[in-house]
Amino acid sequence: MTAIANRYEFVLLFDVENGNPNGDPDAGNMPRIDPETGHGLVTDVCLKRKIRNHVALAKEGAIGFRIYIQEKAVLNTSHLEAYTAAKLSHEAKKLPKNAEKAKEVTDWMCANFYDIRTFGAVMTTEVNCGQVRGPVQVAFAKSVEPIIPQEVSITRMAVTNEKDLEKERTMGRKHIVPYGLYVAHGFVSAPLAEKTGFSDDDLNLLWDALANMFEHDRSAARGLMSSRKLIVFRHENKLGNAPAHKLFDLVQIRRAESSAGPARSFADYTVTVGQAPSCVEVIEKL
Repeated sequence: MTAIANRYEFVLLFDVENGNPNGDPDAGNMPRIDPETGHGLVTDVCLKRKIRNHVALAKEGAIGFRIYIQEKAVLNTSHLEAYTAAKLSHEAKKLPKNAEKAKEVTDWMCANFYDIRTFGAVMTTEVNCGQVRGPVQVAFAKSVEPIIPQEVSITRMAVTNEKDLEKERTMGRKHIVPYGLYVAHGFVSAPLAEKTGFSDDDLNLLWDALANMFEHDRSAARGLMSSRKLIVFRHENKLGNAPAHKLFDLVQIRRAESSAGPARSFADYTVTVGQAPSCVEVIEKL
């Protein structure tokens, strides 16, 4: 497929209600937070995981849409498939000496795995398939206002062993954010897309994933999470026509006039998008 011919940036607004959007394992799985400002954080890795999961469901069994980084994946096994397809034998930790053959191995990985041609990958393992710099990158998401995580005690009615029947039920804890609206910024590079084969179909699948990635990612820990707005900036050419940060500054999020007290829903905010340069198209996907 033909690679995309335009540069893009995007702004994703998503929220959480009575849930933990991204727990920190080094802090007892508390919601991630900037200790200096109190703003909540969601890592780029977390967001990419949700995109991968959506693509895996939406394109299950489809050729060219396999997911490279997934639970219990054995990376070297996937790499060996590329060597088999190219009719090559691998040398431990080394790419083929022939540059064309080395490129053939890497290109096969890009063609078959959606997340490699989207996000890139470092495939320099025992079975070396090279490195790929992906055209799509996502920054940490940050909450619009400071969050105040809460710790909630929970119990269970069942017991593990019969001898524990008369004992107190196990106490546990879970962390929640009562409400938080988060903003994530993303970038799509056309020159890098040419190297991986990231196409318009792949791009449309990315927009679909960003809009719907929470719909099949429900759990008791995450509470209610929803994609609220997806604002895309499409440049006229592949190198771009305006700095990304100036386009991001066009998206203004303020408290609604009717809002009072702590924010508890998306209705507590108003979102406006300023006038972009004539060479940049603003598209609202949500």
